[in-house]
Amino acid sequence: MKLYRLVLSMIVTIVVSLFVGAAAYGQVIYDSTVSPLPGNLPSVGAEAYAFNEFGDAVNFAGTARSPRSVTVTMSSWGCQAGHWYTADCVTTPGATFNIDITLNIYNAGNPAPGSLIASRTQTFAIPYRPSSDNTNCTGGRWFQSSTGNCFNGLANNITFDLTSVNATLPNSIVYGIVYNTTSYGPQPIGPTAPCFTSSGGCPYDSLNIALSPAVVVGAKPFFDTVYQNSPYGFEYCDGGLAGTSIFRLDSPTSACWNDGSGNSYIPAVQFSAYTIATNANQCKNTGWTAVKRAGGSSFKNQGDCIQYVNTGK
Repeated sequence: MKLYRLVLSMIVTIVVSLFVGAAAYGQVIYDSTVSPLPGNLPSVGAEAYAFNEFGDAVNFAGTARSPRSVTVTMSSWGCQAGHWYTADCVTTPGATFNIDITLNIYNAGNPAPGSLIASRTQTFAIPYRPSSDNTNCTGGRWFQSSTGNCFNGLANNITFDLTSVNATLPNSIVYGIVYNTTSYGPQPIGPTAPCFTSSGGCPYDSLNIALSPAVVVGAKPFFDTVYQNSPYGFEYCDGGLAGTSIFRLDSPTSACWNDGSGNSYIPAVQFSAYTIATNANQCKNTGWTAVKRAGGSSFKNQGDCIQYVNTGK
């Protein structure tokens, strides 16, 4: 009997812990990521595709609008030594490089977004792609033994923590992703960086933003389009007619962000958000883990949540 109670107690503890953890993460209000994460996805990179900012317009689902986190799927093609395109990529398993990446969230606007709502820059440890497997793959790709597939780049998720952002998101926004490479970004690093002449080159030049085929939560207001800022007209669907070197919609009258076979190219991004506590019923049971104060902070327990609703403190 004691053993039964112990096992039952452990099961209840695990279930409650999983529920609380999931609730604490917030409500997913937009999602175009792919789960489970594949070895790689189609992608575009700042250096390869000559952009300074890249993103999309989205419509949120649900009612939570206090930002919790944003996850972006990246595609890393860089190697510690050698290159993906010369079939001599060599990477120590688990090796990473650090890079600052910025997420901008704007009010909706077309063709240019509206005013900036929030901006968050974080330093991420990005994994290099695995070494070339010239036995199981051709073209210098790496081999994923679990699926038997070969890939050039490596898909990996980064997550921006927005719990400190004191803002309420509108139902529709535009977001942009920014990072510096040798030639692009708000502050291009240039060719004097030590990695530029190294065997593997600079890994940030081979870092891309992954693209998925569909939105699974929320919606896109503009079909087969993205927002981007490039100095070159040929990088836009409209050839740059609506302007270059500005972050704008690309492009409502000549949408081309698809593979030509009916499959869209959508930046792989997930937004999660909290609901602000406004009544005691939201605090009951484990509900306090899924709401927070207007200032952005979380509650310690149910009583803390109820006190905030009643007193504002």
